[in-house]
Amino acid sequence: MKKRILTIIICLVLTGTTIFYLDKITTKLASFFNSTPKVSIEEKNQYAKEKDYAYLQTTDKFVPYNYQELLNVLYTILDSGYDTFTFYCPNEYQECLNDIKQISNTTNNEVLTTIGNYVSPYNNFSTIRIEYDTAGEVTVYITHLYSEEEINKISNEINRVWTSLVSEGMTNKEIIYAFHDYIINHTKYDEKYEEELKNLGKTTYHSDKAIGPLFEGHAICSGYTDTMSIVLDRLGITNYKVASNTHVWNAVYLDGSWLHLDLTWDDPVSEDRSKDNLLHKFFLVDTESLESFDIKEHTFDKSIYQELK
Repeated sequence: MKKRILTIIICLVLTGTTIFYLDKITTKLASFFNSTPKVSIEEKNQYAKEKDYAYLQTTDKFVPYNYQELLNVLYTILDSGYDTFTFYCPNEYQECLNDIKQISNTTNNEVLTTIGNYVSPYNNFSTIRIEYDTAGEVTVYITHLYSEEEINKISNEINRVWTSLVSEGMTNKEIIYAFHDYIINHTKYDEKYEEELKNLGKTTYHSDKAIGPLFEGHAICSGYTDTMSIVLDRLGITNYKVASNTHVWNAVYLDGSWLHLDLTWDDPVSEDRSKDNLLHKFFLVDTESLESFDIKEHTFDKSIYQELK
């Protein structure tokens, strides 16, 4: 009988203690199961620009709580040169996975392409895949546009050309001018690129990349732009690629101003295909001047490329 009473007393004490601490226990369990896992962050590669712009900013917080922070996370991942990266959507950002779904839609990757315009060509992607689950884990898989072999090849060629073009005392503007002319004088616009890609699924030249103008003498707008972007990065000049619906060119921050630099339109195709053209009409012009030419291919979204307003 005494044992029975003692057992009852112990049970009552334990029950009372459990009730007393129930709220704390529940809070601890909820915190454990709802907490966002820690993100593993690797070192950035040597091509990371780590620049902030009006549209995108680098971040060291890989738990986004709104759409802008999500864009910043994706931008930082690309800018850092990662091949894969995993981050997490917190419970507080209820639309996070839906926003990820929209951004990663393979039929319309406009957002990711725009983000890619702000990073080094060497860290930009040829393909990008984003996987996510209902628990909020998001993993980004990136295949970079340039292989290490191509990067080494391009770097060596830029060094060779640099030696022949750049002399002591030249200003940044003079160096940009020299490379502008060199690229155009050694390159023709690849008029067959789109047709070959559509009909054959491949192209004769790597005209969409810096390989085309530097080694094959052919380029489309992205090839001209990547090549100049690589030169600008070497000079330490802040720049990004600005795109319209049909065209892409360089935006350059020089001497306190944001300017446009369009090698494609300074290398126009004439009726006489044997004639090489070299213009400076689109060499470091401001937005007002660019818009005065009234060229629809140069109509760009100022809510994105806000520095060029």
